[in-house]
Amino acid sequence: MKAIVCTKYGPPEVLQFKEVEKPTPKKNEVLVRVFATAVTASDSRVRAFRFPLWHPMILMFRLIIGVTSPRQPIFGLVLAGEVESVGENVKRFQPGDQVYGMTGPGFGCYAEYNCLSEKACLVKKPASISYQEAAAVAYGGLLAGYCLEKADIQIRKKVLIYGASGAIGTAAIQLAKHFGAEVTGVCSTTNLELVKSLGADAVIDYTKEELISRAERYDLILDAVGKDKSSRLKLQCKRVLTENGRYISVDDGMLKSRTEHLVLINELMEAGRFKAVIDECYSLDQMVEAHRYVDKGHKKGNVVITVEHAAGSHGS
Repeated sequence: MKAIVCTKYGPPEVLQFKEVEKPTPKKNEVLVRVFATAVTASDSRVRAFRFPLWHPMILMFRLIIGVTSPRQPIFGLVLAGEVESVGENVKRFQPGDQVYGMTGPGFGCYAEYNCLSEKACLVKKPASISYQEAAAVAYGGLLAGYCLEKADIQIRKKVLIYGASGAIGTAAIQLAKHFGAEVTGVCSTTNLELVKSLGADAVIDYTKEELISRAERYDLILDAVGKDKSSRLKLQCKRVLTENGRYISVDDGMLKSRTEHLVLINELMEAGRFKAVIDECYSLDQMVEAHRYVDKGHKKGNVVITVEHAAGSHGS
């Protein structure tokens, strides 16, 4: 099968388009024929081995992914595709199921096929959602869902999302609105209309506004970009929290993926209340270009990779 292989850390050019052996599912695994994946900020960070020393999970990250070279040379956290075969103990899925989800530290999605545990964060894809849309919502939807759950979103009336135009931010806006919150999105000038279109009640342009009105108070501030990116406005965000407000960053420890968050996103997408935000779409053999684009740090929503299969081909 065709895959993108990374045998050393570095710039996008370390990613190589190669033929590798097609995996075989174990007793508790499903083999997914991948039709779409995405290049996430996490993929970019792992490829470059860019882990800031302040991160509380840095030692664990390095041990999981490999200290001197990638332990798993095929990157990719999310996939959307069709179950081709299942192990003898698998009960949740069967061949022909259209699925999507996130692998976690197992990676392996930059390929035509990937094996995942039946217990992985994997759900059936509604027929009304394309593979590209499914791949686009998995990463941001899962991480935004976890952060909002951690923040007790049901009791938060006013929410501010810093980094509202990224993969996590665009999902967080829509999920917070679903739970009834009044949402303010912080982003750059070029993304104001996008953020409004996703349901934000108000927007703040961090490139032009250095301060948030002291008259405003928020029950929750979600930093959806992490500590790698900052501004004067971001630094003083905590000053406008309510007395019992929460400030949560995507860099606060290990983010967990929960299947139930994808189940909710499925329901919202089918009801027309959740949109997949796709900035750019590349083919698998254009992975280097896709990583170059993500490395710039200005993507809107998600960068999707379409995995083409030759007619009648089932890999090698």
